[in-house]
Amino acid sequence: MAVSNLIAFFIIVTTAATLNTHGVTKIDTAAQAAEALRPIAGDLTFALFAAGIIGTGLLAVPVLAGSAAYAVAEAFGLRGSLELPARRALGFYAIVGAATLGGAALAATKIDPIAMLFWTAVINGFVAVPIMVAMMLLVSGGKAKRSVALPRWLNALGWMAAALMAVTVILLVWSSL
Repeated sequence: MAVSNLIAFFIIVTTAATLNTHGVTKIDTAAQAAEALRPIAGDLTFALFAAGIIGTGLLAVPVLAGSAAYAVAEAFGLRGSLELPARRALGFYAIVGAATLGGAALAATKIDPIAMLFWTAVINGFVAVPIMVAMMLLVSGGKAKRSVALPRWLNALGWMAAALMAVTVILLVWSSL
């Protein structure tokens, strides 16, 4: 996870430095984002960008569809695991298929993919706060303490992360007004 975050950080810094030096300060389309690769890739800019996007999609789609299936199956008490054959976890695999088809259907719409990514991140940020608070209440509550001993430093770190996320959401709303 640390390596992937480090790579993502350098991608962001490199893209910002490359685009900013060429006067691009706002990215509205995938074509504009691909232009960041022009100094490195030349005429292969769009092929390299497309390969990266397709590769990312091939990594992300199974993870997102699988995690959605695990969450929904757990919420509805369905038996589900990628280790089970399809005949023993029909509901679980139906959710994986529906999530994959839903993503493909979104890709076929006229919705701008960059805007979709942006708003997905915004929604994720808003939803993360109550989830983080609920998780912290769950693991730091009296009942959980008997079964799982959470160290104080980790409990404090979790609450600080939840508070930081809440402050970030509040600042986003405030800056939008």
